[in-house]
Amino acid sequence: MKKYIYSLLCAATMLFASSCDLDLLDNPNAVTASTASPDFLLNQIQIDYRNFYQGISNTGMSLTRMVNQGSAQYESAYTPQSTNGWWTNSYANILADIDFLEPLAVEADLQKHLGIAKTIKAMLLFNLVDIYGDVPYSEAIDPANFNPVVDSGQSVYDAAFALLNEAATHFTTAGSGSPNDYFYGGDYAKWGKLVNTLKLRYFLNLRLVDASGAKAGIDGLKAGGMLLGEGDDFVFRFGTSNANPDSRHPNFAGSYTSGGGTYHSTYYMWHMTEAKGFDDPRARFYWYRQVLVNSTNVDEIECIAQIAPPHYLAGGFIYCLPGQRGYWGRDHLDPDGVPPDGLKRTMWGIYPVGGRFDDDSAMPTNDPSLGAQGAGLYPMMLAAYVDFMLAEAALELDNDNAMAKEYLLSGIEKHMDFVTDYALGTRESASITAFFDSKDTSLDDDIEAYLGYVGADFDNSSNKMRVIGREYWLSLFGNGVESYNLYRRTGEPGNMQPGLEQNPGSFPRSFLYPNVYMVTNTNASQKSGLEAQVFWDNNPAGNAWVY
Repeated sequence: MKKYIYSLLCAATMLFASSCDLDLLDNPNAVTASTASPDFLLNQIQIDYRNFYQGISNTGMSLTRMVNQGSAQYESAYTPQSTNGWWTNSYANILADIDFLEPLAVEADLQKHLGIAKTIKAMLLFNLVDIYGDVPYSEAIDPANFNPVVDSGQSVYDAAFALLNEAATHFTTAGSGSPNDYFYGGDYAKWGKLVNTLKLRYFLNLRLVDASGAKAGIDGLKAGGMLLGEGDDFVFRFGTSNANPDSRHPNFAGSYTSGGGTYHSTYYMWHMTEAKGFDDPRARFYWYRQVLVNSTNVDEIECIAQIAPPHYLAGGFIYCLPGQRGYWGRDHLDPDGVPPDGLKRTMWGIYPVGGRFDDDSAMPTNDPSLGAQGAGLYPMMLAAYVDFMLAEAALELDNDNAMAKEYLLSGIEKHMDFVTDYALGTRESASITAFFDSKDTSLDDDIEAYLGYVGADFDNSSNKMRVIGREYWLSLFGNGVESYNLYRRTGEPGNMQPGLEQNPGSFPRSFLYPNVYMVTNTNASQKSGLEAQVFWDNNPAGNAWVY
């Protein structure tokens, strides 16, 4: 404030003085290195990454049939304009702010600021490569270069890995300052475990292009034993305020205010409620049914009066409704308009958006005071995911079925515990407890039965990766980032419900470069199409791999 007042005084006396400490070209209201707050910068970096994650996660959930993908054709859903926001947020906000923060933090010896910023930068770079492939990096944040060239996806991945090593050092080095930590509340040992877990993710994604290096890296991380465990989950937690800014989970705010919102996936709900012959114990946490019996009104559910497309019939795919118990969503790539079903279709439940637990009360949800009031979370990297990744590595890199099964079952159990522990810590705990007290079997019994089923299925399956992939996918609800990578890396869970049109165009193996990049960079060159594969995806080309 003193600097600002002094600037005004200088301006007022320019006519009477031959010189002044303030350069005539300086903007007294601009943020400079001498006036910027590293704390505020890091706050914004964390929030901007949360917003970036939301966009790519929601898209990944649509592509992997967790929620409905509305367009009938992939090309019309994912154009160069579709991801403008991702690109702008990444380069103009997150990377630029980190570049501005780093010298300030170095000068002030803000070790933990640097650790958090570099971890987020590494995550962002991994994400950019995973969704676009080759991207600008080495020349990207140079203010004198308006036309940065792309770096290879491999080189950007390796740069991100190097940042993780730097971040690990910052987290274990004494320094000044105590940043606002929106993820771990200042527990830097957990940040260190996240760093190692992100390295596990790096090696697992590389296993198709460098199997020996991936195996060596994963073996080293397992030996070190410092990966995310129970209680170390990397999540962003939301609040319940609907003031400006709205602190609630965006998917809650978009559904519980007036009803309606997201159409959930017929196929995913079928897997959770019908495919095994019994309900997944998490189904009531994932979704809230506004009705317990599906409508027979064709004005509300048009597909009940239609015959499944021929390719659905030939492939034996579920069509229209996953049973008749009120699980009411839409098939993959169903582009129909919105009928008057907002207070009847299946809604987000308690996990992960902070909605209602499904206790068979079957009431309309157009009331933001219901459920956990939006106090949900983004499950960015959970301890359970570690076990699923290790299960894949044990099967595909070590050829160790017994260890793969052990990790698989551990991952399922950890995820079920995480979901239920979160839910029981919300305003819905009384409803949850009362519901399970009224049942003949306990929630623990249901979980044990589920684990027994999956264990036997794994033992008897000729495609054990399909079992691992299916169960990881069912545990990734709310995280489309990892489900999208899983699907391209393994092709699992295979035999996914196809689009309603027999030829929906190319499934996005990566995304087109955004329009904001193409029209402003003379060195930009658009890729061949959505079928272009990122460097670590050397699986067979075309839709057949992911269908």
